[in-house]
Amino acid sequence: MSDITIFHNPACGTSRNALALIRNSGVEPTIVNYLETPPGRARLVELLAAMGIPVRALLRRKGTPYDDLKLDDPAWTDDQLIDFMVAHPLLMNRPVVVTPLGTRLCRPSEAVLDLLPSPQQAPFAKEDGEAVIDAEGRRIVR
Repeated sequence: MSDITIFHNPACGTSRNALALIRNSGVEPTIVNYLETPPGRARLVELLAAMGIPVRALLRRKGTPYDDLKLDDPAWTDDQLIDFMVAHPLLMNRPVVVTPLGTRLCRPSEAVLDLLPSPQQAPFAKEDGEAVIDAEGRRIVR
């Protein structure tokens, strides 16, 4: 079992790119398709605490019931927003990656590089063709 976990949505390009970068470091992570296996309230609270971000920073608006539920209303408490994410896992932004080096919402996907204990093993380009890792396994800085 891997010591790296990705809360993944295979329909999301950012999530697919983050997963590919993890694999490019020579690791096969534990993949949690959070739409099929939601993290649950307790785990969601743990993830938020580990990331040190506000609940609203983990909410996804695009392609979700966010607007229908009027979640931009500041009257919603953090507990209520977490309950919405539990009830509607699509509201959880992705990918969230957990490694021995930390936990992070990896947007953009190359943010995962700061969490990986092992170096990249090969060149890598994102699905859109943007080069991220060079032939020596080094991050390309723009």
